[in-house]
Amino acid sequence: MPTVTPGQFEFLRSIDTPTVCNLLEIVAPERRGFGYTVRHLHCPFPDLPPMVGFAKTVTMRAQDRVPLGEAGYMNKRLDYLDYIAAEPQPGIAVIQDIDEIVGFGAFWGEVQTNVHKALGCLGTITNGSIRDIPQVAPGFQMLAGSISPSHAFVHVVDFGLAVNIHGMAVRSGDLIHADQHGAVVVPIETIDPMKAAAPGLAAKEAKIIEAAKAGKGLEAIKAAMKG
Repeated sequence: MPTVTPGQFEFLRSIDTPTVCNLLEIVAPERRGFGYTVRHLHCPFPDLPPMVGFAKTVTMRAQDRVPLGEAGYMNKRLDYLDYIAAEPQPGIAVIQDIDEIVGFGAFWGEVQTNVHKALGCLGTITNGSIRDIPQVAPGFQMLAGSISPSHAFVHVVDFGLAVNIHGMAVRSGDLIHADQHGAVVVPIETIDPMKAAAPGLAAKEAKIIEAAKAGKGLEAIKAAMKG
């Protein structure tokens, strides 16, 4: 089971997702071209702090009818809730919509956000759709491919498997960092090196920005970029 210390969580929560990506480029340059979302995701709550949690991976559909009232499907739903509530925590529900028409029906709304929040989820990342935005559980973050009024025949297909959300490949239990910009998988072994690299990155960026704002011209900016 993955282990992240309180101090590591605190560090990751203190920075935004683009900064996480920048730091990963420094400490794990092989990850520069993968491991993050590469298309826009709607974020109805951009002012919420970053989510840092462990992936609870799910596939879902909403176009095809399912016997929602039958015991077999109800058992799957209950098993799914056990999975969401299990360690590691906190969780982030990472749900891949595998319908032919992605976003046909919304998995997420007032009910599911409250249920998942109660089971330890910070929010969701999905290529599918969301709804009930004014009624979403307070503090529950959502990054979604679209917004839709109906849940149609929404149902869980499987869980605890590998999924892909807008180019970000995710396995169950992966550590995820996400905010209004998108999401990225964070290998746990990179956290401490990222923390060590953060002051240097911040200083370098500040020097360039200061040169640009000072109005001293091209050569000053070039000098700042050279370090």
